[in-house]
Amino acid sequence: MINVYSWPTPNGHKVHIMLEECGLRLGRDWQVLPINIGAGDQFKPEFLAISPNNKIPALVDPNGPDGKPISLFESGAILLYLAAKTGKLLPKRNRLKFQVLQWLMFQVGGVGPMLGQAHHFRVYAPEKIDYAINRYTNEAKRLYGVMNKQLATRKFIACNQYTLADVAIFPWLRSWENQGIAWADYPHLKKWFDGVSTRPAVQRGVQVLADLRRPLTGDKERDTLFGKIQYQKH
Repeated sequence: MINVYSWPTPNGHKVHIMLEECGLRLGRDWQVLPINIGAGDQFKPEFLAISPNNKIPALVDPNGPDGKPISLFESGAILLYLAAKTGKLLPKRNRLKFQVLQWLMFQVGGVGPMLGQAHHFRVYAPEKIDYAINRYTNEAKRLYGVMNKQLATRKFIACNQYTLADVAIFPWLRSWENQGIAWADYPHLKKWFDGVSTRPAVQRGVQVLADLRRPLTGDKERDTLFGKIQYQKH
């Protein structure tokens, strides 16, 4: 049984969806252990032992590549591991594989951080800073435009088959409204988004832990996620 330490965030959902898309079923092949990031669970020593960057998700597979347990943090690395373990969602041919990997890196290095910042300054920041809001909203729109153009000539983001690149990007676009996005400006991306939304594995994945997530309303939660607690030694 694979243990997944997670919370219902875009990066958490990436791994939930990937597991389900790879044919691994919650309760049969993997189980989820909630890490309440608003309550500070990510700073507990037992979690830091497998995720030293104090971020979710993390994964422990008792049956690693050499038959021994393996623990992993960073959602992109976990997606690649699951693709290698199951032989799914990453093409074998080098040309297609590297096309997929470049879009995975696009998500890890661009879509995730930039949309996260847009969401933060538009919704969570304790003061409204016009420069930051404009900077990250404009960057969100630019990234949506890149993806929209890519999908004008293909069905899926990296090539003409569904891959882990689609899995990686999809959860980050579910908060499009909070990122300052109008779907009408990105028709090809919207068509892709709607199509991915209907996949049964995706629907199962985004429901994992969804009932535990609550809006951030307290100063203590905000401080845990964004304030000085992040920068203390643990």
